[in-house]
Amino acid sequence: MYSRIFALLKKDILLELRQQHTFYGILLYVASTVYVLHLSMPENPESDVWNSLFWVIQLFVCVNTVAKSFLQENRGRMLYFYSIASPVEFIIAKLIFNVILMLLMSMVSLLLFFIFLNNPVNDSLTFIGIVLLGGTSLSLVFTVMSAIAAKAQHNAALIAILGFPVILPQLLLLMKLSRAAFSEVFRDGALLQLTGLIGLLDVLVIAMAVILFPYLWKD
Repeated sequence: MYSRIFALLKKDILLELRQQHTFYGILLYVASTVYVLHLSMPENPESDVWNSLFWVIQLFVCVNTVAKSFLQENRGRMLYFYSIASPVEFIIAKLIFNVILMLLMSMVSLLLFFIFLNNPVNDSLTFIGIVLLGGTSLSLVFTVMSAIAAKAQHNAALIAILGFPVILPQLLLLMKLSRAAFSEVFRDGALLQLTGLIGLLDVLVIAMAVILFPYLWKD
């Protein structure tokens, strides 16, 4: 099982390295968006504004990064994967790959925000940890949405229609949790509760993917 998951993960990484125009296109999207914000915003935006803008950008970066996960797989290739791997192995490999890719894009986005919009974060290590948690959460949800959309005749618009109602509560939790890095005071145990809630949502998404994807796979 693990060898097949690793082989599928390696395949996705090699494809991404060969099709670098997609990766660089997303980088250009992130850089241009942050630069436009730099031109239109005050030199030192308020921490709440900075935080909200960062997570909104992360949301759209995730849509652009993860949406192609299943949409780029043609029917013949999917039939080949069906013959060599189980649906659980396939979806786990996709989830891992998209998490890695989204974490990379999250770090790039954060670096660009620090460069162009200054750094109002008081506890950078805490914020980086929250960004990694948030990038993981966003990528998991949109990977599952991408799998569903791929079965609807590769309708990319369906990802947004299905994904945004699911992701909005999670996004609001991430915005609230990340305020801790800006020295906002929380009651005792609140940060641990928020982190645990986001982690629980991630576990539920993974469980849903493992349970439901075999039915999509058979279709």
